[in-house]
Amino acid sequence: MSDNTRPHLILASASPRRTELLTLIGVEHTVLPAHVDETIGVPDEPGAHVCTLAERKALALTDSYPGSVVLGADTIVFHDGDILGKPRDSAHARELVRRLAGSSHEVYSGVALAGPEGCRVRSVFEVTRVKFRELDEEDVRHYVATGEPLDKAGAYGIQGYGATLVEKVDGCYFNVMGLPLARLVRILAERGIAYPFGPLQWS
Repeated sequence: MSDNTRPHLILASASPRRTELLTLIGVEHTVLPAHVDETIGVPDEPGAHVCTLAERKALALTDSYPGSVVLGADTIVFHDGDILGKPRDSAHARELVRRLAGSSHEVYSGVALAGPEGCRVRSVFEVTRVKFRELDEEDVRHYVATGEPLDKAGAYGIQGYGATLVEKVDGCYFNVMGLPLARLVRILAERGIAYPFGPLQWS
């Protein structure tokens, strides 16, 4: 596929972290956040949960932009059998950070590509295991007071002050930020999306 016929990528997310990651790997894109219902008809199983929401976000824009590829994404924290989303307020954020302290959890990120017209939606997910260090109440209070946790799944951001809470990461670091880059570039290549090292032939 020539550069002139490559479809344009639309990121259906308002997350500044996701657009930063796409920019980091040289993928040109336009940010057009999709607004979808994230509560009705969503599976409880975490992998299916993030893929369903990622697909829902991607498909929300395809009718308006039939010639483009739309990237939807969703990230959750999974701890002791429960899905932890974004905190409702500071008190809820403190509760979530206390819960994660001194234990391990999994971060699931799902990504989906929809379009261009005639192509079926394609979604994948990645899982990263993260262990928090032990935290006392002052640690929790100071971290939440930064405001960083309030718009993030599980009430922390590994790329910011939240890095000081993390003792160990097993898996893709960028997945915790919201995009599993190694897996994402494979499905981008399938849709002809250009980036500096590809599209490559993946086995």
